[in-house]
Amino acid sequence: MDKKDFYFLGKVIKTSGYKGSLVFFFDVDDIEPYKELEAVFIDVSNELIPFAIHTLQFRNSNSAFVKLEDINSDEEASALTGCELYLPVSFLPPLTGNKFYYHEIIGYEVIDEKHGKIGTMQLVIDQGPQDIMSISFKGKEILLPVTDDIIQRVDRDNKILYVSAPEGLLEIYL
Repeated sequence: MDKKDFYFLGKVIKTSGYKGSLVFFFDVDDIEPYKELEAVFIDVSNELIPFAIHTLQFRNSNSAFVKLEDINSDEEASALTGCELYLPVSFLPPLTGNKFYYHEIIGYEVIDEKHGKIGTMQLVIDQGPQDIMSISFKGKEILLPVTDDIIQRVDRDNKILYVSAPEGLLEIYL
């Protein structure tokens, strides 16, 4: 299995109880599509291992008590603590309009309303309080914040992301 075909769902936070139960944190905006989750892939030593879910009970908006099939002791559960959770990209519900998944826009041409074509989307950096788009332009990296004010339109058919960069920001790079 290639990790690029999966998306990050969350993390195993801790064990719960004494019979191998766990607490999962779901790093998602809308938990609703995951309330009936039947299986999950867990990154164990950089390998995605599928686990069937026996029970899943949400305790608040983003965490749940989980009992996995074949995990029957605290020792087995402890080995999964801190591991990341993944699901296949095919499980993502399609988005429309200006909403997009970060992996979806990789390779898109980026066009600014004032400067025209400013490059190709390389990746979205989602660490910290502000997500940042990394755009490749003539061997340089252009960084733009991901905000509703900057993202003007997503053209999925032509793989183009239309932006409106803040005044003076692109001049730093061009």
